[in-house]
Amino acid sequence: MSVVEEFREFISKGNVVDLAVGVIIGAAFGKIVTSLVEQVVMPPIGLVLGKVDFSDLKIVLAPADPANKAAEVAIQYGAFINTIIQFMIVAFAVFMLVKLVNALRRQDAAEPGPAGVPTTTPTEALLIEIRDALRASPPKAAKSPAKARPAKTA
Repeated sequence: MSVVEEFREFISKGNVVDLAVGVIIGAAFGKIVTSLVEQVVMPPIGLVLGKVDFSDLKIVLAPADPANKAAEVAIQYGAFINTIIQFMIVAFAVFMLVKLVNALRRQDAAEPGPAGVPTTTPTEALLIEIRDALRASPPKAAKSPAKARPAKTA
């Protein structure tokens, strides 16, 4: 089997395709959550806390020095707070999804199967038909055993 054939077989399996779809949707969901946090959730919180933009909150360790072309060194804890809020939103969404899936599984497990309707295979159905046909046919008279022939003596 060539590498291309093995790769084609690997890709054609349903689990790989499902995983790829999950990763793509997860990436898109991450962008939605980032936008939600940065553009919807944090501005009102910043307004309540004194017109603060959380993404600009930082502790400057060393200021920028334009003469030496040195960049500012800072701990950007505001961006970290945004990331924590994003994580909490994603974690809550995943929790709700798992909770929904578990509830559906419990509901499926609690539902009884079709009551009183035994499932039979085609072979079993054929055997049942033969049995019923034999029961319905009248019994035949027993044949008498054939007379034994006398053994020839030589």
